[in-house]
Amino acid sequence: MPAVCHAFPRGHRIMVQVESSWFPLADRNPQKFVDIYNAKATDFQKATQHVYRSRSAPSSVQVQVLQ
Repeated sequence: MPAVCHAFPRGHRIMVQVESSWFPLADRNPQKFVDIYNAKATDFQKATQHVYRSRSAPSSVQVQVLQ
């Protein structure tokens, strides 16, 4: 992921969304091999994303705090 800088006022919360595309930064992902530029609405399929976590394979989100 590209680095970004955001300012969050004290007490605000953030939400992390796991997605299979970077829409709207990049084209939508139809979840199957089609010509995206000519894809029809019926070409797009629903996708379910999973984030697995265990002691041997932890998942994380790293946030650098600048002061």
